[in-house]
Amino acid sequence: MDQKDQSTDSDSCVLEMHQLAHELEDKLATLNSSKAQGGDGCRPCSIVVGKVRDLTRNVDSSEYDPDHVAIGPYNYPRPQSNNPHLAMEHDKLASLDMVLSAAKAARPAMTVDVYVKELACLERDTRNCYANTFEDMTSEQFVRMLLLDACYILSRLVGLRSHHLDLDDVGTAEAAVSSANRAEALAVVRDVFYLAENQIPFFVLEKIGELTTLDGKDRVLTEISDYALDLMRRQMYAMAAPAMVLPEQAAPGNLLHLLHMHLKPLSVSPAVPFCTADPMSVRRWRSATEYNFVGVKFKARAMGEKGLIRCILDVKLDGSGGTLEVPCLDIDSETWRLLRNLIELEQRNRETVGSHVTAYCVFISQVACTTKDVELLSKRGVIVHGHGNNEEVAKCFADLCKGIQFDPDDPNCNYLRETCKKLEKRFQSYPRRWIAWLKQRYLRNPWLAVGLLAAVIGLVLAVIQTVYSVLCYYKQQ
Repeated sequence: MDQKDQSTDSDSCVLEMHQLAHELEDKLATLNSSKAQGGDGCRPCSIVVGKVRDLTRNVDSSEYDPDHVAIGPYNYPRPQSNNPHLAMEHDKLASLDMVLSAAKAARPAMTVDVYVKELACLERDTRNCYANTFEDMTSEQFVRMLLLDACYILSRLVGLRSHHLDLDDVGTAEAAVSSANRAEALAVVRDVFYLAENQIPFFVLEKIGELTTLDGKDRVLTEISDYALDLMRRQMYAMAAPAMVLPEQAAPGNLLHLLHMHLKPLSVSPAVPFCTADPMSVRRWRSATEYNFVGVKFKARAMGEKGLIRCILDVKLDGSGGTLEVPCLDIDSETWRLLRNLIELEQRNRETVGSHVTAYCVFISQVACTTKDVELLSKRGVIVHGHGNNEEVAKCFADLCKGIQFDPDDPNCNYLRETCKKLEKRFQSYPRRWIAWLKQRYLRNPWLAVGLLAAVIGLVLAVIQTVYSVLCYYKQQ
């Protein structure tokens, strides 16, 4: 009986394992099928929009939440009760009505049903652009969300009517919303451009534009790209269009990615294999006051230097290694929000967009991490801010990169690695530190400097006199 029971248990175990293998094979087949079908849509997506991790969000959750308009599935259903200032449903319906009216001017037979059907074809590709699956959202809810959000963005950023809108000095967004004041328009722009979670794929905007006017797709890319460049210029983050855009990435993944495309340093070297045998590793940057102690000077670089500086990431160490040239960072109330969300974009898409902004933020946050550092860099013109005091700015810098994942010793992640190594060698030089100590201790006070010089001269004369006396003694002998 025992042998029969053992045989039965063995057969049952084999059967269960066989069923498990079939179950896993079926799931793998479904997974591979969905991957293969993902490329059958109208356009694949290379930029992934993810939920900001709690470790990062907890530093300052307000930097990742919309103030005026909620966009995309991460903010669905719309949290109207939490923020009464968020755009209401009727605002987005009004935007849909405006877009539909513009479409009927060119195509009288155009209806909402056409938009819905076209976006339904993009649903799978659009869902693949998010790290979450949003299984709680039905296809109807998802397509409805895409249509209303896309129309709302386009009504603020693009002139889709038969005539072009006149742009004033505050950009397309402010001109497009004639019924809203400038503050509201700027709030909309910051929500749809700056926030990592508050995004929908750019190809959805292009599709809406394509359905609305004959040149709608090109107009969407051109006008939004022009506005993004104008925004970066007015905020003094970048001065020119991206230096290089790969053919397959000619269009951005979303609006935040469009801003990111303008932030690529000119001095980036091609990717190289990571060498673990490098005897000197990079751990962190020294503070500005520490570098200043060993004679490193900080020089502000003007954003208008043609061919030499294109964006705030163009940090450069001069040939002698004694002057660090840093583009001026003009800090306002939105600087921290933009930098934090750009970091989040890179954290999710490092293989696609790189880690240049993260490397820059690590640099500036460690160099300007104390009140004295901010004071020094402000005097040099490297930092300009309108905050109440330098201590507040130093705290914001110190918190900027909390919770991120970044390897400063990987040259493919850290484009400033060689600069950091050269400055560290200079800091570790004992002769330079000794000279720096003498300068700090004696040469700041002119009377101490004169006394030190007199003491040195007296010591030299005493040595000469001693040598002369010894030589005279031996000569007499």
